[in-house]
Amino acid sequence: MKSWMGTVVAVSVGMAALPAWAQSGEASRGQRVFNQQCRACHTLDKDGAQTAGPNLHGVFGRKAGTAEGYAFSDAMKNSGIVWDDATLTEYNRDPKGKVPGTKMVFNGVKQAGQLADLVAYLKEATK
Repeated sequence: MKSWMGTVVAVSVGMAALPAWAQSGEASRGQRVFNQQCRACHTLDKDGAQTAGPNLHGVFGRKAGTAEGYAFSDAMKNSGIVWDDATLTEYNRDPKGKVPGTKMVFNGVKQAGQLADLVAYLKEATK
């Protein structure tokens, strides 16, 4: 019994320590986050405009700094990042911390739940 309880406690503690990107988000709430904090600079539609920031259509699996039609910073082009749940979470939490020298002026999404929701939305909306 004692060994079983120890396992339950260890698993519970481990789950609480999961990084924000491992949390599942809700896309409908993420759309609200995107509309409030990202839409002014980014579009999501296939062949959408490159505005103050790059179009994000097809961002998952793409190497950072390679979307055609946008003038990326050298820091972004040389970052070596390939966008996935984890890298998008880390970047959107603290863009300048993840890629010093990035052109992105946004300070980041600090709340883990909002960040997970945003990434869930981007995963659906950028296909």
